[in-house]
Amino acid sequence: MIEYTLIRTKRRTMAIHIKKDATIEVRAPLKTPKGEIDRFLLSKRDWINKHLTVMKQQADNKAGFSLMYNDTVPLQGREYPIIAREGNRAGFDGECFFLPPGLSPDEIKLTIMQVYRMVAKRILTNKVIDYSKQMGVIPTAVKVNSAKTRWGSCSGKNSINFSWRLVMADDDVINYVVVHELAHIIEHNHSERFWRVVASVLPDYKRRHKKLKELQQRLANEDWDN
Repeated sequence: MIEYTLIRTKRRTMAIHIKKDATIEVRAPLKTPKGEIDRFLLSKRDWINKHLTVMKQQADNKAGFSLMYNDTVPLQGREYPIIAREGNRAGFDGECFFLPPGLSPDEIKLTIMQVYRMVAKRILTNKVIDYSKQMGVIPTAVKVNSAKTRWGSCSGKNSINFSWRLVMADDDVINYVVVHELAHIIEHNHSERFWRVVASVLPDYKRRHKKLKELQQRLANEDWDN
């Protein structure tokens, strides 16, 4: 028997949700018999087991994730090495991420994340400037944050926010997210008009959107939390 938490709702169909802690939640209509719910869950057993296996593998990969000198990390779709360089400065010089020598793996990761934020601010601000001119919009601010699940957002006051993680992707993907958020200055929704605005700048936006999954898959197996 598969253990689960049952939530009764006004919905008409049953749905299974596997939470981040690997517990299972079933949402079912108010009057659905318990036996019917159990049979539904049993019929989805293979699907559930498959997802639980993937989640366990991702958790194991995250637990084993660390960064050391000479490892590589992505920036704009390319892999760059982490190099020890004499001095107390850290940064990115176009060929490598350079750090002071003698750092522990945790210190390396924290420092690399700080460099990412700095580089992301420059890359994303420049792209926003370029596409803002093309689209005829004016954002009130461009900010970089540590969001894990949202690549970007546009506030009601037209302030654009991006996750620093976005710059790990290639320019195809980065440009798509930038245009997507700038389009929200024109349409603060995902209406047909909104997507027409996006398509007028990037006709192949659907292809670019699908490529985001590649970065999502990578990050699902890497621990970039502080």
